[in-house]
Amino acid sequence: MALTRWEPLGVEWPERWHKWLHFDAEAESWMRVEQVREDGTLVVRAELPGVDPDKDVEVSVTDGVLHISGKREQRDEKKSKGNYRSEFRYGEFSRDLALPAGVDPSAVAATYKDGILEVRVPWSDESKSTSTKVPISQS
Repeated sequence: MALTRWEPLGVEWPERWHKWLHFDAEAESWMRVEQVREDGTLVVRAELPGVDPDKDVEVSVTDGVLHISGKREQRDEKKSKGNYRSEFRYGEFSRDLALPAGVDPSAVAATYKDGILEVRVPWSDESKSTSTKVPISQS
């Protein structure tokens, strides 16, 4: 049995429209994340290549929601004999992730290495409703 992509109204859309119409998670501006539990800690990893975590990324926890936001400004120029090509992409991104009950939002830690932002949230016996800005360290 072969899998085929469902096309609304039976119309074959141009490829550049697929990302817009289907909100394709493969689009370069979309922040991909993974959440796992490792030894009593919730670990959230987000792909953020090409950003400066000190200037361009903010991580916070408010009322049980982990909020990751930032901006990307990237420019690529290629010059060769008789040829010039310039590409750029920029824009803001954000992602909100509901934290499970029992995590300790006051002990959140974030690190950035090789284009991956890692946020670690330990599980706690107490549930607190606070707002905390999380500093990002580079390793």
